[in-house]
Amino acid sequence: MAWFLIPQTLLMGWVAFAGRMVLELFGIDTQETGIPGRIVGALLLLGVVFVVRRLQGGTLPIVGNSGGNGYRFGHRLILTGNILAAALFIFQITWHWIPGPDVVMVLAQFTSAFGYWVMPLWAIGFSLLYQSTQAA
Repeated sequence: MAWFLIPQTLLMGWVAFAGRMVLELFGIDTQETGIPGRIVGALLLLGVVFVVRRLQGGTLPIVGNSGGNGYRFGHRLILTGNILAAALFIFQITWHWIPGPDVVMVLAQFTSAFGYWVMPLWAIGFSLLYQSTQAA
């Protein structure tokens, strides 16, 4: 599992770094491990994927074929990724209201782990949706 997560961790670090650089170009000072840099980096990555997909003549998101192989499982993976991403986002906004520092620390570790699982869930889910459009 560690070998699977090492490239993903490096990629997420570069995405967060790119987001932080964009924010700093606009004069916004952010922490190295801050969420704003990660969010802007993720939006930049989504923009790059969108542009590449449009240049290839496709659409974003992939529509999929409901009768195709892997369609339902792909949707479930994407839904799971969306729920984990929402939990990470909500925690980053609301952690100030949690009374116990121990609870905050445990939830912070869990939601950080959610962030690392979201990317592969989306990648595999969209891959399965794309696979469902292909001829058997």
